[in-house]
Amino acid sequence: MAISNHEYIIRPASLSETAEIIVEWAANEGWNPGLYDADCFYKTDPNGFFVGCIDDVPVSCISLVKYNPDFAFLGFYIVHPDFRGKGYGLKIWEAAMKFAGTANIGLDGVVDQQENYKKSGFRLACRNIRYQGESRKYPHNSNNIEPISQNNIEMVLQYDVPLFPANRALFLRNWLSLPESFAFAYIAQDKVRGYIVLRKCRTGYKIGPLFADSPDIAENLLFHTLYQLPAGTVFFIDIPEVNPDALRIIQKTSLQKVFETARMYTDSFPRLDISKIYGVTSFELG
Repeated sequence: MAISNHEYIIRPASLSETAEIIVEWAANEGWNPGLYDADCFYKTDPNGFFVGCIDDVPVSCISLVKYNPDFAFLGFYIVHPDFRGKGYGLKIWEAAMKFAGTANIGLDGVVDQQENYKKSGFRLACRNIRYQGESRKYPHNSNNIEPISQNNIEMVLQYDVPLFPANRALFLRNWLSLPESFAFAYIAQDKVRGYIVLRKCRTGYKIGPLFADSPDIAENLLFHTLYQLPAGTVFFIDIPEVNPDALRIIQKTSLQKVFETARMYTDSFPRLDISKIYGVTSFELG
């Protein structure tokens, strides 16, 4: 896709541009991306990352990752500070929306932009709250928890299907094996009952997703994973506010609310069992 307006051209981003421009700009905005996000994100949909350029100088970016023809997720909507207020953001936004076609689009938007997103057809589904804390050796039960590996990954992929709006096996195969990360599954009676990923970021670590059949399983997965980190390591987790059990687990820790987003969709809300979602995967790809 290439759209030209005088000297402003919107075009697909390469992998190197995704890593060196899009993810770097996100870091500059304080979004604290994972150290290895770019490669995993890009492989999910190499056609879904865009930059807007003036004379080959990038001034804006956006991602519109299509998991399938019916569902896409929008992220990395950024205009370089030197070029804001000139309409470049609106144009790359419109290009991404056009690229989406008839797909239901999801996004995690900052709260103060919620009204603008509504004007583009998005509706609020829930709020996701980011909490920050420092790792401790919380008491927990590690029985039934094992690293995700080739021996159990297929079960994990199947467990994920009803908890995300689209099958994302391609994304997860990369996400579950990121360098400097931890990925654990809770397996009982030869079935996955929950799983968690903890990845290294510019600052500390982020947890996501944390999916589980019950609060006890979620808590044990969380505390077992934090046990892998040196005490005092900074970490973050993004929790859907509509899951009261997730909030109750947070109350057992010293985590502090630092940020929130509005999870929004252009079409009907996906039918997900929110009671099993204790931590969303990411604000960039859903």
